[in-house]
Parts: sequence; C-alpha cells; structure tokens
Amino acid sequence: MTHEIRAVVAREKGAPVALETVLVPDPGPGEALVRVHACGVCRIDLHYREGEVADEFPFLLGHEAAGVVESVGEGVTEVAPGDVVVLNWRAVCGGQCRACRKGRPWYCFAPRHAGRPMTLADGIPLSPALGIGAFAEETLVAAGQCTNVDATASPAAAGLLGCGVMAGFGAAVNTGGVGRGDSIAVIGCGAVGMAAIAGANVAGGARIIAVDVDEGKLRRAERFGATDTVDSSRADAVEAIRTLTGGFGAAVVVDAVGRPETYKQAFYARDLAGTTVLAGVSTPRLTIELPLLDVFGRGRSFEVLVVRRLPALTGLPCADRALSAGPLRPGELRQREDHTGRGGAGLRQDASR
Repeated sequence: MTHEIRAVVAREKGAPVALETVLVPDPGPGEALVRVHACGVCRIDLHYREGEVADEFPFLLGHEAAGVVESVGEGVTEVAPGDVVVLNWRAVCGGQCRACRKGRPWYCFAPRHAGRPMTLADGIPLSPALGIGAFAEETLVAAGQCTNVDATASPAAAGLLGCGVMAGFGAAVNTGGVGRGDSIAVIGCGAVGMAAIAGANVAGGARIIAVDVDEGKLRRAERFGATDTVDSSRADAVEAIRTLTGGFGAAVVVDAVGRPETYKQAFYARDLAGTTVLAGVSTPRLTIELPLLDVFGRGRSFEVLVVRRLPALTGLPCADRALSAGPLRPGELRQREDHTGRGGAGLRQDASR
C-alpha cells in the first residue's frame, strides 16, 4: 500500500526544485514511517541539487529533521508509533562492517536505510538525500535512523542533532580525538563549528580557539566554551592560532567551512604532530595543493623521499659506529644534527632510524 504526500524534489542537475506529489509505501521489515515536524536547511541539499554528491536524480531533499513515528514495520523494536524522534543519516550497522568491528561506528561503511523507494506519482523512484529525504510531510526510513528524544523538545532545535551537531561534535571528539588538556582551533562558527567547540569543551580541551569573521558568532562561541577568539577579517588566523599555542599550532584544527582557503588555514595552523579535520564541507569536490615540504617539514621531507627510494645498501649509519671523516665514499650515507633551525630539533648521530 502507498499513500500520497507533498515533498521537495530536485529532478535535474541545477534545475529549480519543486513541490511534488510523492508516493510513500507502508513501512516494511525494519522500517519506520515518520511525520516530519521540522527540517533544517543544510548546504548539502544544494550540493545534491547541483549533482556534486551523486548523479542519482531525482532527489528527495532534506535530512536535518525531527518528527513523530507514524507506523513501523515488522521486527522493529527501536521505536514505536507516537515516539518523537530525530532522524540521523549515520544509522550504524552494529558490527557488520570493519569500522564498527573496530569500535569506530562513526566511520560505519554499511549504514542502514529504507529498503524500498519513495516514488514520484509516475512511479519514478526517488533518491532520498543522505538516505532520509525530509523536505516532506512524511518520510520512510530505516528504524535505526530514528533516535528518541524528549517529547517536549522543540522539533526545530532537535532536528539539528541529526546533522550539524552530530558533524561538529564528532569532528572534535571522535575524528579529532580532543582530550583533556588539548588545544583545538575551530575555523567557522556556524552550527557545525559551534558543535565542535561544545564538543571540545565537554572533552576537556584546555585552549579552544574560535575563528570567524562575524563578531556575533565569536561572542556566541564564547558561551559555548571558546577560551579565545580570532576575527580572521582583521588578523592572520594561522599566526594568531600559533601565537596562542606557544608557536606550535593547535593539537586539533577543525575546518567547519570547507573551502580551499579555510582548509589551508586549518592545515598550517595545526601542530606538526596534530590533526586537521574537515567537517561540514561546503565544497564536496575539494582539491588542495600543498607543497611536500609543508607536509613533512623542512629538512625532513627530503630524507623521507630518499629513504623510500634507497636500494639495499651496506654501511648505513648506525648508532654504535662513529661517522667517518672526509668526503663521502660511493654508496655511503651520513646523518648529522641540523643546527640551522630549519629542520626543527634535527637528527643526532644516534637518532632512531
């Protein structure tokens, strides 16, 4: 059995979206039918319309939503009709994929979605954005995509948990691995960036640096736990972050904007032993060109490249053998300490190799 609803559909790449009649089947085994009460507008929906995420048109747009379960299919125990839920696109498989078996469900490679498609009135199947499709009166999802929330919660606020909050909080805590005493810089203080700041605060980050061009967002970031703010319209964000972290850069830098220029800032503002996390991407096909010296550090990249090409040679430098004096003999390699300051701490003769 199917019934008709109204929903926002993108039929063709780049074409205006339209409110269409959509046919929704009754929930099958493991599925739930949810009446949508609120759905946020996420930039990912624009990327779906522009064909930058996939080319499986037509798309049923919308994913950052909350609503009430109308009915459930056979075998569903997670939710029941009448439950107030947030819809989430990362409904983990629960141990079937390698990521979940490793205890990293946020990387799940087999997320669950509804098995049967919603269709246009003429029977053409729709591709729901992120497996949800919530710019609609109702949507059919896997029951595991429904997360129960307090029935008194505002649907507009609760819906943010399904995308913006999940992405930002996870970027800081799961992917970035921020822990007690760590420093973190968050570039971009929209919904995703604010969630990353809150996540770092919960995780015990000692120095939480918010970067944005909007003074209002920076003040709001302080309320979410930022210890320092940088107005990147007035100051060099990279230099400001380095100054605030003793010259080393932040242990974790989250780019919550997703543009080439902000990702470069995030990359250069990190500690060389730190992590850069790209979250809330606004440019899915992001291409970044970075010099190899910037990746490995001066005085180190050359060694790495050479070592990877070395044939099997005898007479390699050894910690318990003094370096010979005079010019190099054929096939001989030497290491020395770098006193120029360009290579960081440099290499001692007895350094690990």
